[in-house]
Amino acid sequence: MEHTHKYDVRGKQLCCTLEEKINKKTEHHSDDDGHDHDHSNEEKSTFQMFLPAIISFALLIIAIGLDNYFPQSWFSGYVRIGWYILAYIPVGFPVVKEAFESIRKGEIFSEFLLMSIATIGAFAISEFPEGVAVMLFYAIGEIFQTLAVQRAKANIKSLLDQRPDEVTILENNVAKTIKAAAAKIGDIIQLKAGEKLGLDGELLSDTASFNTAALTGESKPDTKAKGETVLAGMINLNSVCQVKVTVAYTDSKLSKILEMVQDATTKKAPTELFIRKFAKIYTPIVVLLAVLICIVPMLFVDDYQFRDWLYRALVFLVISCPCALVISIPLGYFGGIGAASKNGILFKGSNFLDVMATVQNVVMDKTGTMTEGVFNVQEVVFNPDFNKEDILQMVNALESQSTHPVATAIHEFVGKIDASIELKKVEEISGHGLKADVKGKELLVGNFKLMDKFSIKYDIDPATIVYTLIAIAYDKKFVGYLTIADSIKEDAQITIDKLKALGIKTTMLSGDKNTVVQFVAKSLGITNAFGDLLPEDKVNKVKEIIAKKETVAFVGDGVNDAPVVALSNVGIAMGGLGSDATIETADVVIQDDKPSKIAMAINIGKQTKKIVWQNIILAFVVKAIVLILGAGGLATMWEAVFADVGVALLAILNAVRIQRMKF
Repeated sequence: MEHTHKYDVRGKQLCCTLEEKINKKTEHHSDDDGHDHDHSNEEKSTFQMFLPAIISFALLIIAIGLDNYFPQSWFSGYVRIGWYILAYIPVGFPVVKEAFESIRKGEIFSEFLLMSIATIGAFAISEFPEGVAVMLFYAIGEIFQTLAVQRAKANIKSLLDQRPDEVTILENNVAKTIKAAAAKIGDIIQLKAGEKLGLDGELLSDTASFNTAALTGESKPDTKAKGETVLAGMINLNSVCQVKVTVAYTDSKLSKILEMVQDATTKKAPTELFIRKFAKIYTPIVVLLAVLICIVPMLFVDDYQFRDWLYRALVFLVISCPCALVISIPLGYFGGIGAASKNGILFKGSNFLDVMATVQNVVMDKTGTMTEGVFNVQEVVFNPDFNKEDILQMVNALESQSTHPVATAIHEFVGKIDASIELKKVEEISGHGLKADVKGKELLVGNFKLMDKFSIKYDIDPATIVYTLIAIAYDKKFVGYLTIADSIKEDAQITIDKLKALGIKTTMLSGDKNTVVQFVAKSLGITNAFGDLLPEDKVNKVKEIIAKKETVAFVGDGVNDAPVVALSNVGIAMGGLGSDATIETADVVIQDDKPSKIAMAINIGKQTKKIVWQNIILAFVVKAIVLILGAGGLATMWEAVFADVGVALLAILNAVRIQRMKF
C-alpha cells in the first residue's frame, strides 16, 4: 500500500516518524506533488545511478551514426526498431513502470505518464531517435535532481551523525563500552581526546576544552570548568575527562535539536503547498490540451496531417512536464534550512523561512538577547537599622527559588545558601518579584513596582539610578536595594547596524528598569525602547505594531515571553542550548546566543525566497514560450527537452546555490 503524506492548513506534516520524514525510508514515498521518486536511488553510487543512462546513450549514438554517417544495409526494418527499443529500455522502463504504479494508486496524471505518452508516441510515428533522446535526457535530469537533493540533505543529515551510538562508562573504575541509549542518569562517562560526548552531563574533571561546532556552528573551542554542563555532540579536544550523565539519552539537547530539524523539513511553506496543489490541477489540463492540439485542427485545417499534429501534441506534453517546479522549489527551501543549520540557526519549518523574508520589525528582549545575561552585584545599599548579613542570607534563600539571572548574581555574591532559613508561602509575582514569609514576617524581593504593590514606602527615586535595582522589604519596612549590572554583547551593535541596513525597525521591550533599558537602547541605536513592562504590557506593545499590518519577529528566551512569542509572526529564541522549553516554544532557535544571527536568519530567508521565485519565473516563462512554439509547430522535441529537463537542471543548480552562500 503506497503512503501519501498528510498536511494541516499551516503546512505541517501530520504523518510518519521523524526518521522517515528526513530519511524517506519508506520505499516509494509520495511527495504529494506528482513527483513520486524511488528513493532507493539515493543509496546507490553515482556511477550506478548513471549506468543505465550511459548504456542508453552509447546505443543511441551508435544508432544515430548508423542512420546518418555510416549507413549499413543490415541496420533497417525490425533490426533498426529493435536497436532503438533496446536503447530506450534502460532509461524508459523505470519511467513507464512508475507511470503504471501511479495509475494503480489513483494518481493518473503524473509526469511519468506525460513522458511515457510522449516518448512512446514518438516511437509510434517513427521518430525513434527523438523518443530515446527525450527519455534519456529526462533520466539524466532525474539523476541530477537526486544528487542535488542528496547534497541539500547533507547539512541536515550530518547532524544525525553527531550523536555517538556508543559511550565508555566507568563501573568500579573499570571502563566499559555500552550503547549510548542504555546509559543511565548518574553513570560516569570517560571521554578520550577526540571523542564525542553521547549524553548531556556535568563535568567532573577540573577543566576540559570542547569543540561545539555540531551544536552552534562555531568551531572555536569552549573551555568548561568542573561542575559545568556539557552537552551531547561536543568533542573533547585535549586530555581524558569524566562526565556524569544528568539527562536521559532521548532528552538531551542534541536529541531535541535533531527532532526539531527533522520535523522542519516536513513543514511546507505556502509556496510549496501551492505548487503541490497546482501540479495536481495543471497536469490533467495539459494532457487535455495535448489531445485537443492533436484532434481539433482536423475540423479547421484543410491539409490536416494526423502525424504532424500528433507530433506537436507530444512536444507539448514534454514541454509541459512540471518537474522544474515540483523539485526545485522544495529543494530551495530544503537548502535554506540546511544552510541555516550549518550556521547554528534552526528553523522549525520552511514556512518560517518565508516569514523571516518579510519581517519588517524585530522586537527584542534585553536580558540574554542583547546583553550577556550575566549579572554582577555592584553595591548593597541598606538601612543601617537592619542587619545586612541576615537580610542578605534571607534574600539568597528566597532567590534560590528562581532561575532568573539576577538570582544567580545574588547567589554568587552572597555565597552558600543557609539551609536553616525556612521559607513559607513562597510566591512569584509575575513582572514584580518574589514574596515569602521568613521567621514569621513578610519578605519582598523584586523591583520597585513590587514595593508599590504592597504599599512599602521608600525614600529614593529609582529613576535616578542607571543600574538594575533589586528592592528589598522586610516586615512591611523598606530595607534598601542592590544594584546589579549586565554587559552588552560584543556583536549587539553589529546586529542593530545590519538590521537597519536591511530596512528593519528595531524595538526593545523589557521588564527591567526603564533607565537601564533606555541606556542600552541608546548605546546600540535601537529605534524604540520600553522598560518596566509586565508580560501583558509586552503583548500590548506587539499588538500595536501588528495593528499597523506589519510583520513582527520577537527575539527572547521563548519561555517567560511565551505570550509575545505566540502573538508575533515568528518567535526567535536566543540560546537554544540553555533551555529545553526554548526549543519547544520558538519558531527559530539561535544556538550560540549571538544576536548577529538574527540578521543572518532574515538574510537566509530572503535569499531562499528570492531563489524560489527565480525558479518559478524561469520555469513559467521558458515553458510558456516553448509551449506556444510547440503548439504552432515551430518547436521540435529537442526544444521540448530543453524546456523540461534543461529548465529543471537550471532551476536545481540555482536552488543549490544557497548552500554555498556566505551569510
